[in-house]
Parts: sequence; C-alpha cells; structure tokens
Amino acid sequence: MIDLWDIAAIDQHAHNLLTPSAAACYPYAAAFTEGYDDEIVNHHARNSLFYRRSLRDIAQLLECEPQEEAIVEHRTQLGLEKLTQRCFEASQLKAVFLDDGFLVNQTLPVEWHKQFVPVQRILRLEYLAENLIREEGNFGRFLERFRSEIDPPPAEVVALKSIAAYRTGLDIQKTPRDFAEHRFYALKHEFRDQPVRLADQPLIDFLVMQALEIAAKHGMPVQFHTGFGDPDLNLQLVNPLNMRSLFEDPRFRRAPIVLLHASYPYVQEAGYLASVYPQVYLDFGLAVPFLSVAGMRRVVQQLLELAPTSKLMYSSDAHNIPELYYLGAKWGREVLAQVLDEAIKDSDLTAKEAESVARAILSENADTLHRRHQR
Repeated sequence: MIDLWDIAAIDQHAHNLLTPSAAACYPYAAAFTEGYDDEIVNHHARNSLFYRRSLRDIAQLLECEPQEEAIVEHRTQLGLEKLTQRCFEASQLKAVFLDDGFLVNQTLPVEWHKQFVPVQRILRLEYLAENLIREEGNFGRFLERFRSEIDPPPAEVVALKSIAAYRTGLDIQKTPRDFAEHRFYALKHEFRDQPVRLADQPLIDFLVMQALEIAAKHGMPVQFHTGFGDPDLNLQLVNPLNMRSLFEDPRFRRAPIVLLHASYPYVQEAGYLASVYPQVYLDFGLAVPFLSVAGMRRVVQQLLELAPTSKLMYSSDAHNIPELYYLGAKWGREVLAQVLDEAIKDSDLTAKEAESVARAILSENADTLHRRHQR
C-alpha cells in the first residue's frame, strides 16, 4: 500500500478544543458519538466500532493500555497542552481551518491553537447573525452590519460556513427582503429576554443568499454542513440535492460551495453534484474517522466514482478533544491510500497519478480553493 505520511495535510474543517473545565463535564466516550442522550453516551457509544478501534489507536499514540480508564489517566497526567502537542505532531498537519462558532462558551480561542499549528478561521454565519440580532433593534442596521462583517472578509478568515442544515434544512429559497425583515422582528420578540437561536427558515435563507452574493464577489468558499450530525438535524432535509437552486443561480457562480462530511449517507449524490457543477467541492471529515474502516473506505470510493479528484479535500471535523485530530489524520491517510491502491489495480490511475491525487486531496486542493480569494 502506498504511504501517505510524507504528505503534510491541510485540515480544511475542524473545531476548537474544549477548555479543561468544560471537558470535565463530558464522559470520554462522548467524543466518539454524535448523540448526546445519556444512554447513548454512557452505554451504546462504547459499543461502536469507531470507539473500539479508536481506543487501540489512541493507546498506541500515548503508549498505554487500550482501555478507556488507562487512556483517561494517561492523558490527565500529560495535561492538555502536551496531549494536544502530541496529537498535532502525530497528525502531520501544515494548517488547520477552524470553525470557532461551535460551543463558543466552552472552547479555547483560536489563538490558543496557534501554538501547535498554523490556524485560520471559518466564519459561521448563523453565529454571527445571532449575535447581531441580539445587539440590533433595527433590521436595516442589522443587515448592514451583517454584510460589513463579511465584505470584505476578515484577513484571517478563509471560508464562510452555514449550519442551515441543522436549523431549517438545505432547501434554501429566495426570500423577499420585506419578509425577512418581518421575520427579524418576530424573532426579536420571541427571544427578547433570552439568547437568540436562529431557526427561522425565511430569515436564514435570506442571510445565506446575502452571504453567497458577497462570497461570489470575493471568490470565497462557503462551507455547508450536509448529511449526518447530531440529533438536532432532520436527516431527510440535509441531502445536498436540495441545494440545486443555489448551484443553478448565476449570482453565486463564483462562490465555491463545499459540501462537508461527504454528505453521508448521501455520498453518491454529493459526488454527482461535484461532477456537474463547477463550484461544488467535497470533503470527507466526520465520515472519516467516525465510520467503520469498511464504511470509510466505501465513502471515499463512492465520492471518487464520479467526482473529479480536484474537487475532494481532507478534513477531520475534529472537535472537543485533540485525539480526534489524530484519528482523522491517521484514517484519512490510510483509507485514501487503500482506495488509491485499488484504483491503481483497476487501472483507473497509474502509481504516479495516484501520488499526485493524494497530494491534491490531502493538501493542494484546499490550499488552492481557500486562498484563491486572497490573490
């Protein structure tokens, strides 16, 4: 099998690590499931193939017994900074792009992560909007501030991101400004005495299209959560085929759209979309490393059944604990190597072409796409 560990990867979509105090509130097994029900976290998560395989991988990295108790004790002795250093060094990363809009009050700042690896930000649109809705009482001022925060994009931001999939689904439709304004005031009234949670489809759709127009102006990628995630989403509404009207809209032609998480289980649909729409790109974080080895291999194979290799990027979707960065990097490389070996055997690729494809997927595609707007 080809060895991809000499390629320093760009993790093009990940999240900040938990603060020690926040991490203490979560069982270790919580990092190995998208569920958050106590029964899932405290029992069933420990019976997943991902958890069982990961214990052996982490134990090997930490040089301890492959038991949760031994791992927890060893990582406590190391401390968060030494543990994170070990995970990042083992991951062979040359850059990480962080969506820092997840669990904001429980995570460490972007600057903290920069001591281990070069980091740039992914700006989460819904988090930005929620903060501005809380601060602004007038829709016109709110919209002006929303647009000014991303036009021009801040220097440290390499992509925008939407979690519309979680809030209202991916069937994003054109919304008249006056109706969006009406929904803005309704939301202000609903959340007048509490933190705002933006889950209003007309307003989200309106703001996503505002952001796409600005992204097209600057050639900036917009990442979309697609496919599986925690129970906050309706899996029926997160098939990227629902986004066809966005892909067809000429206003957004110059806004690269990145479908995150291989759109699992809508993997072949995502691969098809990337094959026919020039602005559509893919990554396989979360599916890798959360699936079984056979499942991860199948996902990458299905993405490459039809999608050009220039459209696929590595990410880990790591969050909460540093071990997920390492597990994503390890299995991203190993699964990609397995798939490329098969492609060589099938005569889809030569050995030299496979090496070039690996470099593109692990690093070059993300570097080209996310820095295009800065040129």
